[in-house]
Order: sequence, then C-alpha cells, then structure tokens
Amino acid sequence: MEFPLIVSSPPVRSTDHRLLKESIIFHHSSAILFPSLVHPQFAGKCARIGRSRLLSTYATSDSVASMVTILRDGGSAALVMVGGYSLVRAFDSLTMRNVIEQSLSRKIVHVLSGLLYMASWPMFRPTIFVFLLPPCSSSSEARYFAALVPLLNSIRLIIYGLSIVTDESLIKSVTREGKSKELLRGPLYYVLVLLFSSLFFWRESPIGIILVAMMSGGDGFADILGRRYGSLKLPHNRKKSWIGSISMFIFGFIFSIMMLYYFSAFGYFHLDWRTVEKVVLVSLAATIAESLPISQVIDDNITVPIISTLAACLVFGN
Repeated sequence: MEFPLIVSSPPVRSTDHRLLKESIIFHHSSAILFPSLVHPQFAGKCARIGRSRLLSTYATSDSVASMVTILRDGGSAALVMVGGYSLVRAFDSLTMRNVIEQSLSRKIVHVLSGLLYMASWPMFRPTIFVFLLPPCSSSSEARYFAALVPLLNSIRLIIYGLSIVTDESLIKSVTREGKSKELLRGPLYYVLVLLFSSLFFWRESPIGIILVAMMSGGDGFADILGRRYGSLKLPHNRKKSWIGSISMFIFGFIFSIMMLYYFSAFGYFHLDWRTVEKVVLVSLAATIAESLPISQVIDDNITVPIISTLAACLVFGN
C-alpha cells in the first residue's frame, strides 16, 4: 500500500528553526529507509543523495584500506629484510669470536634463512583487520612484497659476486672457500629458489612450502651431520654418507610437516592424515636426488628443489 504523505511539517515560525532542522533530517532518513512513507518526489531526491554519500564513503574507505595494506606489506618486507641481514651478521660475529666454526655457522644460516623467511609469509596480509579477519587466499599482491626480500638479496649477491662492491664478512659467512665468485653459485641459487617459491606457489600451496623446507632444513642438516659423523659412505657416491642421507630424509620430513601445519593453522589450506604419507614420498625423492653423484656437477640448491617440486606436484595433484 502506498501512502502519498504521512509526515508533513506545520507552518514554521521564525523561532522554530530547530524544529525545522529536525523535520528535514527525519524526512531524509525516512526517504532512505522507508521511501514509501514519504512523498515520492522528496523520497527520490533524498535516496539519491544518500546513495551518493554512501558510495563516496565506501570509495574513501577502500582508498584508506589499500594504503594501509601497502604500508603494512612494505613494512613487513623491510622487517624481514632487516631480520635476515641481522641473522647473517649475528653468526658472522660468533664465527669471528671463535664461538662457532665457520662451516657450521654457514649451514645454520642455510637452515634458518629459508625457514624463517617462509614463516614470515603470514605477516603479509591483504586486510587492515589483521587480527580480526581470516587470511584472504586470493591476495596475489602480498606475494610480490614478500618476493622483494629474496629479489634484493639476489641483486646484492650478484654485486658482491662480481666484485663490484666487496664485503669480506658476507663472503666468509656464506661461502665455503671465502671466494667472492662462490656467491654466484650456491647462495644465489638458494635465494632464487625462495623467490621462485614466493611468486609461483606462495602460502596457499603445500608444494612451495615443502620445497623450501627440503632445501633449507633437509639439505642443511644433511651437510651438518654428514660432515661430522659421515664416515660410512654411500656405495654410489663416495662424497655422500649414510648419516647425511638419513638426516636429509628425517629433517626434511620434520620441517616440511612443521611448516605445513604452521600454515594450515592460519587457514591457508586443510591437511589430513594422508598428508604425512605424501610428505614421506617427497622426502624420499629429495633424499635420493641429494645423494646422486650429479650433485658434483649441479648444486644441491638446484637439484633438491626441482625434484621436491616435481614429486610434490605428483603426490598432491597440483
């Protein structure tokens, strides 16, 4: 039922300005919420004004939210960059004080750098309500901010590797023989794998998480324990040991499971008990790849991520 006019203002005296203002406000609100209760001409005008103001408010809110998100992701990238730099410097300081061996320091940095970088991915969020709303899996913008960290590190390694600028402490902390050209091999491959994982898999895919865990945790502990306790060598590769391969399998599996459940806790994907079986298969494939003599020609930071990615794609069906 239509009511042409229900609310109308009586003749207003010169002393009734307050009543006139309240009447206009009431008409305006009624026109937006209950247009059938107000005169059609007045209702249409007020509704158009209300919609215009509402759209303007939404546009302003979106702009503010986008700016805050950009600042947040940029700040997160800067924080991760500083954290990574501090990690290398801290272990370099321990090495200089003879608290820890140089080879062990280098491998601990190898293990922690990839895992901590990957653990920082939930910091990059597409919404300003970071602690109130669940993560948004469709936020492709956040990965580019996270990828800035390995990208800038790869540029830094290239500059130091080509001796354009020298940094002796960096060279000693991440290379085996202390030569600048070594930066262009293993260390550079390492950060490029982190860059690849960020851009092509990101936090919604178990594949990228597993390949980083295998390269960082698995291969790192294989070298640490293999060098110390690897007296019993593999029959098909005398430069690799049984303890190293066993460590590769165990720690690669452990770190992969830990990081997968870490990201599942944030709601990026759902895991079940079959995930354990799949990770076992990927760990086995990565361990076999790490033990092959081909590692003498191709760096482990290339073979392990490639085989881990292929195996994970097969078992996870992606």
